[in-house]
Amino acid sequence: MKKLPTQVSADVWTGRTDHTERRSSFRYHQIVESMDLAQLQTSKEQICAIIGFECDEGVRRNQGRLGAAKAPNAMRQALASLPWKQSEGKRVLDVGNIRCEKEALEEAQEELGQVVSDLLAKSVTPIILGGGHETLYGHYLGVRKHIGQEASLGIINIDAHFDLRSYEVQPSSGTMFRQILENDQNSRYFVLGIQRFGNTQELFDKADELGVRYLYEEEMTEAPDDITSALIEFIEKHDHVMLTLCTDVLNAAFAPGVSAPSPFGLTPMLVRSLIRTVTAQKKTLSFDICEVNPVLDENGRTVKLGAYLTNEAIMGFLGGDNYDIST
Repeated sequence: MKKLPTQVSADVWTGRTDHTERRSSFRYHQIVESMDLAQLQTSKEQICAIIGFECDEGVRRNQGRLGAAKAPNAMRQALASLPWKQSEGKRVLDVGNIRCEKEALEEAQEELGQVVSDLLAKSVTPIILGGGHETLYGHYLGVRKHIGQEASLGIINIDAHFDLRSYEVQPSSGTMFRQILENDQNSRYFVLGIQRFGNTQELFDKADELGVRYLYEEEMTEAPDDITSALIEFIEKHDHVMLTLCTDVLNAAFAPGVSAPSPFGLTPMLVRSLIRTVTAQKKTLSFDICEVNPVLDENGRTVKLGAYLTNEAIMGFLGGDNYDIST
């Protein structure tokens, strides 16, 4: 029997109310619709659906700092009071949370994949709130199931780390892309924001062996138009694209609440531009944000930033301005 996500308490979606009838004054908590996945129908409207992945078992296996499992509801609460900037006929649903029980990571990833596949089958765009970056593998399973084995899939990752470690002993939050690339000949991987001292030489060698395309963190501010061109070129080579953001790519001054904070890293403005560029493309099917850790956060700064970046993805998918990276 298929396991459905657990519905989120209505208390999570609360916030300031400026007006109860004038839509131009609405905020997220006034427009988000709680939806049982079993009741979701295919619609011609443009719809994004939020699904939470309450899991940091992959982080534990990767010897990281725990707490990201609390991020989905924390980011919902931060998103709740943001102004809603879309017209009629564009909707945001909340289909609940998948929770990793005990150490059953692989089972939880399969469950997340099923939800992602179900949403895509109904022409709904999945917006996945992790969780550790092991969230990505469940996200991938759902996208691949939906598009079929023969379609080419481009995976764009905004991240300081390759996550190409060996999964011979067990998968973790550091193994997902290697799992995909070694078992799926029709997937390709482009990662932006790689830190030279955040990855061992073995991981750089593995990236080269697997044909990974990557840009170093320090390259990201030098020629923004070239980065946009590189992204568009990568997207055009594939039938479909999925986008994942690991928030440890951000400078720790902006995002202290992550498992592996970095004194270097990207600015929120640059990450926002990358999200705008990718989600504006019709081939992009879905988005996840990972490694926000409320337990390690300072005054909710990382949670709030995660909500803002999630909003950027939603606006991109629902037909907001087609921003490019130079904005």
